[in-house]
Amino acid sequence: MTFEEKLEKLEQLSGDIKRSDISLEDALKDFEEGIKLAAGMEKELDEIEGKIQILMNEPHPMEKDNPPDFDLFEDDSVVNGTRK
Repeated sequence: MTFEEKLEKLEQLSGDIKRSDISLEDALKDFEEGIKLAAGMEKELDEIEGKIQILMNEPHPMEKDNPPDFDLFEDDSVVNGTRK
């Protein structure tokens, strides 16, 4: 699931919780799922921020003799530019 899909799901859960016809049990279930989803997204954002900081702190980013190190962005879920 992409970050955007996770955000969309979180928005859906938030909307569901606000419904007047939702049971307490269902609201609690949606709330718990939303909290777990948000925590995972926060971790993803922290990792992205760390990668950006590494790139920003390179002495001469994007010069011909100093190409960016894209190995930093390797993700086990991405193979040859496509998601598994």
